[in-house]
Amino acid sequence: MCGIVGYVGRGEALPFLLEGLRRLEYRGYDSAGVAVYHDGEMRLTKTAGRLEALERKLVEHPSAGTVGIGHTRWATHGRPTEENAHPHTDCRGTLAAVHNGIIENFAELRRRLSAAGHVFRSETDTEVLCHLVEEAYAGDLAAAVRRAARELVGSYAAAFLSLAEPHRLVAIRQDSPLVVGLGEGENYLASDIPAILARTRRAVILEDRQVAVVRADGVEVTDLEGRVLGLQVFQVPWDLAQAEKGGLPTFMLKEIREQPRVLRETLRGRIEGERVVLGELEPLLAGVRKLHLVACGTAYHAGLVGKQLIEGLARLPVEVDYSSEFRYRNPILEPGTLCVAVSQSGETADTLAALREARRQGLPTLAVTNVVGSTLDREAARVLHTRAGPEIAVASTKAYTTQLAVMTLLALHLAQARGTLPAAQAAELVRSMVDLPSWADRVLDGEEAAAQVGRVLAAHRDVFFIGRGLDHALAMEGQLKLKEISYIHAEAYAAGELKHGPLALIEEGVPVVALATQPDLAEKLASNVQEVRARGGRIYAVAREGDERLANLADQTMLLPAAPAPLMPILGAIPLQLVAYHAALQRGCDVDKPRNLAKSVTVE
Repeated sequence: MCGIVGYVGRGEALPFLLEGLRRLEYRGYDSAGVAVYHDGEMRLTKTAGRLEALERKLVEHPSAGTVGIGHTRWATHGRPTEENAHPHTDCRGTLAAVHNGIIENFAELRRRLSAAGHVFRSETDTEVLCHLVEEAYAGDLAAAVRRAARELVGSYAAAFLSLAEPHRLVAIRQDSPLVVGLGEGENYLASDIPAILARTRRAVILEDRQVAVVRADGVEVTDLEGRVLGLQVFQVPWDLAQAEKGGLPTFMLKEIREQPRVLRETLRGRIEGERVVLGELEPLLAGVRKLHLVACGTAYHAGLVGKQLIEGLARLPVEVDYSSEFRYRNPILEPGTLCVAVSQSGETADTLAALREARRQGLPTLAVTNVVGSTLDREAARVLHTRAGPEIAVASTKAYTTQLAVMTLLALHLAQARGTLPAAQAAELVRSMVDLPSWADRVLDGEEAAAQVGRVLAAHRDVFFIGRGLDHALAMEGQLKLKEISYIHAEAYAAGELKHGPLALIEEGVPVVALATQPDLAEKLASNVQEVRARGGRIYAVAREGDERLANLADQTMLLPAAPAPLMPILGAIPLQLVAYHAALQRGCDVDKPRNLAKSVTVE
C-alpha cells in the first residue's frame, strides 16, 4: 500500500526521496510528503494528491539536507488530506515518522497519550508512533523505538528522523515489508526494492521485530531486546531496466508483452526430458492427501485453475479459499493437508495471516510467490518462485500467467509422483509446456483482434463473461481485469448457470465474452452461446484454432494455438488482458494506477 523511503549520506537527500517515491507509485497513494534535516532544522513538506503536487511545493520551498524520509500514503485512518499525510511529528516537531500498516490499538493509545498532555494534529494511527517514541526517549532513539514497539498491536513498517540524533535514521518492521539499501558512503530505506535499484542492488531485508539504525557509514540491526544481529545481505537478482517501461507507453503493456520470456524463466530448470522436476518439494509432498490453497484477487483465480488441474491430473482433493475469509470460518484442516499460499508480492496481509493460521494448526506450508526475500518467501516451509520479475502495473498480468504455469508444474509433478496419469499422456503434457513461450508469442501476434474487442466493450456499462470448467476460472480473471482498469461493470458466470438467473440480464446488444478453450466442453458452450444470441446478445469469443463452431456463432473471435487443454488457461489469459487494456485506454483510464487500488495489499 503506502511507500516509505529514507536516505542518509553525503549527498542531497531530496533527489533520492523523490526518485524512490516515484518508483513506489505503483503501490497506490493519495498523498505524499518528506522530512529533511539540515543545519539544526527539520523541514517538513507534504500535500494531498500526486507527487507532482509535492514537487511543485518543494520548488517553492526547497529542502536541502543529507538526511531525510519520505512517504506516499494510501488512506486507512482519516481522509486523504494534507494534515493526514506523512511524515507526522511529535509535540515539539523534533521527531518525524513515516509508517505503513495499521496500528490496531491506536485509539486506546491516543486516549492515554492525550490524557498525558500530548497534542495530536491528525486523524491517523501513525501519529501515535511519534508520541509514543517521544514519551520513551531518554537519549537513544533506537532504544525509544524498541520501547514504544512493545505497546503496539498491529502491522507496521516505520522510519524515524530526530533532531536529537540527526545523522541517522531508525526503522522498525512488523508484518509490513521494509528493506535497507547498502551504498558507498550513503545508505537507504524503502518499503520495496524498486525504490533503491537506481542506487544499489545490495539490500538487507528486515525481519519482523527487528530495528535498523541507518547511518551514512554503516547499518546496525537489533532485535527488540537490543541484541545486535548479523547483517544478511541480499543481492537483488534484477536490475533497474526491468522495473521501467522499456520504451512502451505503460508498464501494463510492457508486462503483457514480457509473458513469453517470463514463462520461459518460470519453466527453466523445472523440466528434464519428459518429467517435471521440483526436487525441493519432495520432503513437503510426501504423504500429502489434500491441498488447501489460500489467495486474494488475481492469485485466487490462479488457485481456482490450480484446483481443477491438481484434482484432474493428480487426483488429490483441493480446497480454495479467499485468504481474507480463511481464518474467520474456522476451517477443518485435517492431517495430511498441505497449505499453499499464493501471492505475487509475498506481502499480502490476509494471505500471510492465512499461512500463519495454517502453521498454527500444524500444517506444512508452500508459498507460490514472485518476490524473493518477501515475508511469504521466508515464512513458508518451501517456496516455488514464479520468476516473473518486477511487476509494476497494479493489474497483474505476467505474475498471473506464471502462477498458472507453476500450478500446472505442481499438478504434473504430483500426477507423475502418484502415477495418476498414463505415462504417455503425462510425457506429452510436459513436452508441451516447453512450447508455452512460443505459443504465447503467437497469441501476442493477435493483439489487434483483442484491441478491437476492447474498443467495442469500452462503450458499454455491463459485460458478461461465460465459460465452463477451466474456462469458468479464466472468466473470473477476465472480468476482474476489465473492471479493475476500465471501471466497466463485469460479471463471470459458469455458462451452464445462465438459465438459473443471469439470462434475464441478456437483451439486445449486451456484450458477452465466451471462452471456449476446452475441447470436451466446446459443444456445451456453443449451446449456451446460442441462448445468448437468441436474446440479442453480442458474442466475443476466445477459442482454439480450428474450432469452427464458436467462430461461426461469434460476432468476433480471438484465436489461440491449439495447445493441450490443461495449458489453455495460460494462453487464454493473454487476450483477456489485452481486451481490458485497450478498453481502458479507449475510456481514458490510468491503466497502470487504477483508482482506489494498490499493487500490494499489506493491510487487512
